[in-house]
Amino acid sequence: MIGLKNRKKKMEEETNEEKERYSAGKIQFKKELPELNNLSKNVPQAKLLKNDDPNNFMSFRVEYTPEKDSLWYGGRYVFSFTVPDSYPFNPPKVLCETKIYHPNIDFDGNVCLNILKEDWKPTMNVMLSIAGVYYLFTDPNPNDPLNHDAANIMRDSMDNFKQNVQRTLRGGYCFGQNFPYFHKK
Repeated sequence: MIGLKNRKKKMEEETNEEKERYSAGKIQFKKELPELNNLSKNVPQAKLLKNDDPNNFMSFRVEYTPEKDSLWYGGRYVFSFTVPDSYPFNPPKVLCETKIYHPNIDFDGNVCLNILKEDWKPTMNVMLSIAGVYYLFTDPNPNDPLNHDAANIMRDSMDNFKQNVQRTLRGGYCFGQNFPYFHKK
């Protein structure tokens, strides 16, 4: 009788592991992995970083190097992406790991991007999220901010905003925050 209970318990555990292993989100995202592995073909300024946990393919990191026409040119910014089991019905969670002075990214790394929130549709994919985050470097939106101070300065005085961005790229302080130093190319 004890053997039967143990076998039944083991079967239930295996079934739960199988459900966990093959959630709809994991199945969908697994189909997108080949495209993600060729990330630089779709978003040349983005590079997929080596995964710290190869058993968790639902979390990954991307490094962005903004182009010359971006205010953040010269910096290297790492973002973590976590794809939920409820994907594609819910968007990936994105966090900026590199301190940045930006109207749409707060000092804790939270990212304000409509396609990662209310504008997300199940027909969208992770590659679109990665590209969307890159567009924050080319087209920041001070009218939908997370960093209200940066947004206000950007709206009121673009010259002051640009000076603040340049100061932060040199590892300076801004609004009581210390930023990493980036050597200009």
